[in-house]
Formats: sequence, structure tokens, C-alpha cells
Amino acid sequence: MILTLDAKRRLTVPAGLAPASPGDTVEARFDAEENELVFRRIAGTGDWLAVLSECPVSMDDLPPRRREPARRRRI
Repeated sequence: MILTLDAKRRLTVPAGLAPASPGDTVEARFDAEENELVFRRIAGTGDWLAVLSECPVSMDDLPPRRREPARRRRI
């Protein structure tokens, strides 16, 4: 199937090609080697604990937060 960009550079995917609903999240990337656009649907609901466990930086390695409030700048 061939899709054509409209004047606002949007693609419209027919419902028969990929079942989707408004608000679904899709990742798009351009593969320069193959000269193609690749679309991948991203799961909308996720477990925040699973996302936190996949974080590459341990919470213990983060710098401590400042406890004092921000000071006002004099103009």
C-alpha cells in the first residue's frame, strides 16, 4: 500500500491496514541505509515499577537535592 503525505506532512493509515484508535502512541524513525520510514506502536499503559527497574542509573548514584529554597535574583 502506498501512503501520501498531505500538505501538513501527515500520513493517514487506513483502518484495515493497522487497527488503531485516536491517542495511540507510535514511534517513527528513518532508516537512512534502507531509505525507509519505520513505525512501531508503543504500549500506552505501562507499569511504572518496571520502567524504574530498567533505569540504567541507580537512585543511590544521583546527586543529592538542595534543601534550601531558590533565591530571588536582584534585577
